Amino acid sequence: MRMVDVGDKAASRRVAVARARVRLSAAARRALQSNAKGDVLAAARVAGIQAAKRTSELIPLCHPLALSHVAVDLQLTRTGVVVTTTAETVGPTGVEMEAMTAAAVAALTLYDMLKAVERGIVIEEVLLLEKKGGRSGHWRRSTAAR
Repeated sequence: MRMVDVGDKAASRRVAVARARVRLSAAARRALQSNAKGDVLAAARVAGIQAAKRTSELIPLCHPLALSHVAVDLQLTRTGVVVTTTAETVGPTGVEMEAMTAAAVAALTLYDMLKAVERGIVIEEVLLLEKKGGRSGHWRRSTAAR
């Protein structure tokens, strides 16, 4: 096992977008919307940003990156919350892991803050939606799979 050598790769602007879905009961959605547990969405947003910045500490052999931007968007739906994250850098390797880690940790934070209301929360579908930059160029998940 070894870390991939990216020393000879050219630096380029890299962007990745990821998503996680969090399924909540009606009671958990009400608790979230009423701020009964505090500002759960703000906590999840900050947790996702922090997680993106620390991805290399969590994923073995993942390169530490100087992120230029991380965004965590939380959209309430009739069945729960859709977490969409964007990570950006200029460097020799991509930011897919940072975007997916941000989505997963934001979703886990929602679970943690709402588990007293509902233990049956489901985190599902942590996935990469899009990546730009680097040798492989632009990749986007097909709209049928979105």
